[in-house]
Amino acid sequence: MTLDLHLSRSTGLRQTGLPRRATFQRWIETTLRMAKRRGNSEVSIRLVDADEGRTLNRQYRHRDHATNVLSFPVGLEPGISLPLLGDLAICAPVVAREAREQGKPLRDHYAHMTVHGILHLLGHDHENDVDAERMENLERKILAELGFADPYVER
Repeated sequence: MTLDLHLSRSTGLRQTGLPRRATFQRWIETTLRMAKRRGNSEVSIRLVDADEGRTLNRQYRHRDHATNVLSFPVGLEPGISLPLLGDLAICAPVVAREAREQGKPLRDHYAHMTVHGILHLLGHDHENDVDAERMENLERKILAELGFADPYVER
């Protein structure tokens, strides 16, 4: 399996502590392997500021606030097979605020949001209790494999 990762940042984003490309690459590759994704994959991640995060959330989810991660799966026509998974938009200020509020290391929360977003690209969701439990359990396993604590345990 090979992963083609495209990483970009909002021009106004001055956030320190952003993960490096190689770090995102490792987190995504582990997620894909543990979610049993076979073959090559292509993912784009855009690290956004609060203004861009709010705009994207308003435009695509009709919610007028920035959120931690947005996932945009590629919708391919039936019969077309390409390695494209989709795009993630990770809002750096929201991730930083949530990490502080939850008493988590910033790196841990970035890992969680990346894993969470990739699982959405693979078709996982948390729209009902059964699906949420299934997705959260997979997140826990992937994050443990990466050396991170359970993100759903209160600290």
